[in-house]
Amino acid sequence: MSIETGTPDDMLASHPETAYFWGRVAADGECERDCVTVRTNDETAARRLAAVAGAEQVDQRIRERDYAHDTSITRREEEFTVQVFGSLADRASAALGLPYDGEIGGYRLDALRDHERELLRGLLEGCGTVCYKSAEGDGDDAVGVSFVHEDEHLLRTVQTLLDDMPVDAPHGDLSDASSGYWFGLDDDAAPDFGRWVYEGSDDTGLFAPSRRRKLRQSIERVEP
Repeated sequence: MSIETGTPDDMLASHPETAYFWGRVAADGECERDCVTVRTNDETAARRLAAVAGAEQVDQRIRERDYAHDTSITRREEEFTVQVFGSLADRASAALGLPYDGEIGGYRLDALRDHERELLRGLLEGCGTVCYKSAEGDGDDAVGVSFVHEDEHLLRTVQTLLDDMPVDAPHGDLSDASSGYWFGLDDDAAPDFGRWVYEGSDDTGLFAPSRRRKLRQSIERVEP
């Protein structure tokens, strides 16, 4: 948890912890009647998310998931699910515009903009993909960062956040994906974005170690 704020007393107030948590929920979770659910394939991140929200347990299972850009490809991986029961889902839907019981969300995430780094980190870890792109011909190796989600409105919200962040993060427009929609950062912008989005994460613990490691290693490969 953040040394400055500790565990939030109010899950809808603006804190680094809440920004990260709700970014993860928006990207890979849902608000349903009397239950907030968030998923991750990183056990450490799951336990940190549970601690932020005061969840009593983390459910672990093996899930077969479609590959983000091609649903004809599947992969089996561990998945950890955190659930928070009670009125929080109703309140979060009203305050933050998160989809509720299958309805379309308005994504009013401005309340968390004081901690946009943690918010974008949660969104990246929840619905972002990172890959190392080996050069072809005379090109240079590059880091690929993209966001993939079935909800067009969420991805447009992510684009707005990227446009307003202090590090330049130019990106493409939305394109169709087999699992919904996607867009990618310009390759030249990915390293600066990757360094910025995880800056200070050691101090708060608000990150998935496996996702941070993959992004940092990819950056190191293109910028030795």
